[in-house]
Amino acid sequence: MPTRTSALIVAVMLAVAGAAPAAAELLKVSVPQRGQWDTAVTELGVRAGMFRARGLDIEVLYTEGGPESHQAVISGTMDLACGGGIESAIGAYSRGAPLRIIGSQMIGSRDTYWYVVANSPIRSLAEAAGKTISYSQSGASSHTALLSLIDQLRISANPVATGGHPATLIMTMTGQIDIGRGAAPFGLDLAEQGAIRIIARGSEIRGRTNQTVRVCVANLDALSKGDTVARFMQGYRDTVEWMYESDEALRAYEEFSRIPARLMHSAREEYFSKAAMWPDEIKGLDLVLADALKNKFISAPLSAEQVREMVQVPAPLK
Repeated sequence: MPTRTSALIVAVMLAVAGAAPAAAELLKVSVPQRGQWDTAVTELGVRAGMFRARGLDIEVLYTEGGPESHQAVISGTMDLACGGGIESAIGAYSRGAPLRIIGSQMIGSRDTYWYVVANSPIRSLAEAAGKTISYSQSGASSHTALLSLIDQLRISANPVATGGHPATLIMTMTGQIDIGRGAAPFGLDLAEQGAIRIIARGSEIRGRTNQTVRVCVANLDALSKGDTVARFMQGYRDTVEWMYESDEALRAYEEFSRIPARLMHSAREEYFSKAAMWPDEIKGLDLVLADALKNKFISAPLSAEQVREMVQVPAPLK
């Protein structure tokens, strides 16, 4: 018997078949770290026709990190961004940027890990004192995750911004940085082959287990366009449903990312859950705001009124 989700997906796909191309509205969406499973929602939604069914054409711009994607939204170059760190978004809002949080993109840091080359003498982060350790960009979710991990373990490692995963891998393999950073599924094949050793995981960060760590954001101009952002977020929900309902999504992801579907099938179960990627609730916001203040992403606490203005998650559409 078809599930309710299956019926929804069929309905969306039928709507795509009958959609009028002339009716589609263009939205420009910035996405960091091309090729990760969680940041692939927009790309896969485009390929599956989920956004088209909501009357939207999507143009995607890929960046090396969340703060870069947020800056594109702040400048008005892009309408939306999905996948940047929540503390970066909060910091931008606190400085008066025309940016609002419209959905949770990832809860917890289960997908993030830190690694060394196979012959490194470093066996764990307890041995990382004085060592250089990677995050992508200042304000990115990998940055705040690393700060939390360093604080939890009480180590004096030296965080270094290294950009995207391919550049970070090169820097780690050539000894330019002691401890690299990855995110599933990137690099898992190298770990399987023994070329790198994973020495710490984001799942070990106790304070982030049930917190939203990455978000979708929108420029105020995009939010002023009627139900445009609401239709985007519903297309996003439809896509996440499909990504966990259909093996076709795994094949589409393989075509897009070159990550084998078999590898992603197991990685999806281990590192990502549908609940972690569901966008409707910003989890643990009080704790996130406290961390943003402690890590100096904001200079003063936000008022309740500011928080309500900052977070504008559209209600689901039929």
